[in-house]
Amino acid sequence: MAFFKKVAIIGLGLIGGSLGMALCNRRLAETVVGVGRSEENLSQALQCGAVHEATKDFHRAVAGAEIVILAAHLKANQELLAGISPFLSPGTVVTDVGSVKGDIVRSARRLIPPGSFFIGGHPMAGSERQGIAGADPYLFENAFYILTPSPDLPKWALEKIRTMVQGTGARVIEMTAEEHDLAVAALSHLPHLVAYTLVNSLSALPQGERFLPLAAGGFRDTTRIALSSPEMWRDIFMANREALLAVLDSFKRELKLLESAVQRADEEEILAVLHRAKAVRESVPAKTKGYLPALFEILIAIPDRPGAIANVAGILAREGINIADIEILRVREGEGGSVRLGFATEQEQEAAVGTLRRAGIQVVKRG
Repeated sequence: MAFFKKVAIIGLGLIGGSLGMALCNRRLAETVVGVGRSEENLSQALQCGAVHEATKDFHRAVAGAEIVILAAHLKANQELLAGISPFLSPGTVVTDVGSVKGDIVRSARRLIPPGSFFIGGHPMAGSERQGIAGADPYLFENAFYILTPSPDLPKWALEKIRTMVQGTGARVIEMTAEEHDLAVAALSHLPHLVAYTLVNSLSALPQGERFLPLAAGGFRDTTRIALSSPEMWRDIFMANREALLAVLDSFKRELKLLESAVQRADEEEILAVLHRAKAVRESVPAKTKGYLPALFEILIAIPDRPGAIANVAGILAREGINIADIEILRVREGEGGSVRLGFATEQEQEAAVGTLRRAGIQVVKRG
């Protein structure tokens, strides 16, 4: 039996589409209505099972909905909140999926009519693929999903959104909108700002363009997130500018300390700064990816031929060993490549190592 009769999702991109797929696949809602501007996008959402109904009319979509999810970009969500408010039914709970909470929570206090309620939400999940084509019903599995309920939010309204979020497989964490915005400023927004700045710093050097082909692991890993949408990150920086400026001040103080030590050629101070950072970084759990459960990993070498990965999977399957995660890391055409396999338990990891080595497959166990 479904928990909800009707859920409306406005915005059918990666997050909205993935939420819709999770709600439909797990039968959490009898009817999921998706709202979008593009006929092609709405058609795709129907075809991939992200919604039961699709429309461009958000007035009709939100009428009678128990839950309305605003899944457009930050600026659009603000406009949508104002647009849907007159059409909300008594008892409707509105939530969003934006990465900044302060502005929309303040707007909701002013716009949401009596008898309807708003709770900020932010799923800490994503993919390199954007849009409905990247939607995945398991995107939120074990992901960190932040809710920012206001103090006067009725308990039943909070429980309704908690039930929906947990039904998608996500882990609910509650905090205030202010705490959320400071946390994401430090953990996500500042790293993106720094990544963009690192790339621009290199290109601004007199011979920077010549150095780019030499960029190896350190530079590539540190700046990978600078490939993200500039328009999206402009909006995020603007929407969360106060919290971002606060953590940027802290970053600049730390950078100045290290710069000063390098200028003075103070080896002891440099070492102290680096040791302090290393100690803090080591305190981050090594076997977790955000709030995902631990994965116990191995690295295998496989030949470049059809069915090579399927052969490995078959060997493990015959021994009852389940692969929890798989990633192709490097490939040299005509020779082979390396593949990372992840397992849910250390016992499965050990069993996989023994099984594959007995089958003549090169295995490196990752600690």
